[in-house]
Amino acid sequence: STCLTKEVLFLINFMKELSRISNLFLNLFSFFEFSGDIYTFGFINNYYIYLNMYIENYKSKKYISYWLGFMFIIISIMIVVGGLTRLTDSGLSITKWQLFSGFLPPLSSADWDNYFDLYKKIPEFKEQNYLMTLQEFKVIFWWEWAHRFLGRLIGILFLLPLIIFTIKEGFKKLLGLYFIFFLICFQGFIGWYMVSSGLVDRVDVSHFRLSIHLLIAFFILSLILWNYLKLKNITFPKKKLNFLIPLIFLILIFCQILIG
Repeated sequence: STCLTKEVLFLINFMKELSRISNLFLNLFSFFEFSGDIYTFGFINNYYIYLNMYIENYKSKKYISYWLGFMFIIISIMIVVGGLTRLTDSGLSITKWQLFSGFLPPLSSADWDNYFDLYKKIPEFKEQNYLMTLQEFKVIFWWEWAHRFLGRLIGILFLLPLIIFTIKEGFKKLLGLYFIFFLICFQGFIGWYMVSSGLVDRVDVSHFRLSIHLLIAFFILSLILWNYLKLKNITFPKKKLNFLIPLIFLILIFCQILIG
């Protein structure tokens, strides 16, 4: 009974967090009115999302599809690394955001000592890992550093080709991809927002913020796959699904949330 109550409270709080994020997006995009070939957050059409790209140049379509396919793979790898970072309790090993300076790992003993000293100041070390040595700290540090490095790399690998394709095709045709880039940048902020919750008064991060962080990652991945399939003109046969299939799928998702 107590366990069920906790799970219900978790779902309620989780939905509140999602509601706040949704309101933020809707308020932001309500200032824009898109017309023509690309529609984003169609307020008239029951808030369905339309991010179609109509690109006539065959070579551009081919190269953009290759690029999106590569981004899908590297973001999938990052999600796996993020999961391993969580499982190894490595997420709080770097206590500063260091958006640009953190691109390079520690290169000297003094750098390692500085990172370790910063880690010693947070509750996770004081209450849980107080016997940890520098060598053990390096193990969890590399997991978190790799996760952040991949995040920076994804941002660069998405922005630079996007600029090149914009020069060739125009901003309007690639507006949906700019929305994905905005989500990638926003995901970096949410990642630090999540980490910051574990630096004071607790030994782990907020599971609500962690859930939002993971949800946005899958949302980005889904949008990239959706745009890739649109460019490749891949269609699926329109067959009605058995009612049990989505029902079982929803039950599995619910169980996964409970286990998580």
